[in-house]
Amino acid sequence: MKKICLLFVLILTAAACSKKESNLIVKGNIEGLKKGVLYLQKIEDTLLVNVDSVVIRGDANFILEDYISSPQMMYLYLDKVDNLDYEERIEFFAEEGEITVITSLKNFETDAKVIGSANQEKLDEYKKMMRRFNDRNLELIQQNFEAQRDENEDLLMATNQEYDRLLKRKYLYTVNFAINNKDLELAPYLALSEVFDANIKYLDTIFNSMTPEVKKSRYGKELKDFLKERRKLEKEEANIEEQ
Repeated sequence: MKKICLLFVLILTAAACSKKESNLIVKGNIEGLKKGVLYLQKIEDTLLVNVDSVVIRGDANFILEDYISSPQMMYLYLDKVDNLDYEERIEFFAEEGEITVITSLKNFETDAKVIGSANQEKLDEYKKMMRRFNDRNLELIQQNFEAQRDENEDLLMATNQEYDRLLKRKYLYTVNFAINNKDLELAPYLALSEVFDANIKYLDTIFNSMTPEVKKSRYGKELKDFLKERRKLEKEEANIEEQ
C-alpha cells in the first residue's frame, strides 16, 4: 500500500514539474459584466483550445495565465449567460509578460483596448490602415453593382481596374509594413495571414529582412516552412508545364 501511495506521489510530482510556469498574465476589466465565463484561448495543432478560464460573479476584473514559447495570436472568448447564439471573441497578440485588456460587455470586441504588447500596438496601426482599404473596396463593390445593373461597360471596366490597383496597393503596403517591423513577430504573421498568396519574391523579402530572433520565433519558423513548400509546389507546376 505504501509503495502504491509513493508511486502516486511521484506521478503527481512529475506531472507538476512537466508543466511550465506561466510567463503570460492577461488581466483586465469588462465593464458591465455581472456574470459569465471568460476563456483564454490559442491555436495548438490547428485547433482552438482553452488554456485558462475564470468565472465572473459580480466582479468584472479578471486574471488569466498561460505559458507561451513565443509571441503569438491569442483570444479572449466570453461565454455569457444571456443565451445569445453568437460568439464574441477578442483577438490580440500575446507576448511574455503582463498584458491588460479593457473592454465592455455591450461592445466586447470593438471596445477592446490591449496594453502591454509591442506587436499588438503595431497590429492596431496596421488594422487602422486596412479599414481604409476595406472601405474603398466596399465603394467599388457598390459601383460595380450599379455598373452591372445599368449595363455600363465603361464603368464596369473602370471599377475592375481600380479594384486590381487597390488590391496591389494593399499587398504592397502589407509587405512594406512587415519589412519595416522586421524585429517583431508581427512581420511573419502578416506574411502568413495577409499576403500568403503574393508573389514568392515578396515573401522572401519579408523573411530575409527579419532579425535572427524573429526567424526563430513560432511564426518565423512557420514562414520558413511555408516558403519551402511554396517553392516545391511552384517547381512541380513548372515541370508539368514543360511536359
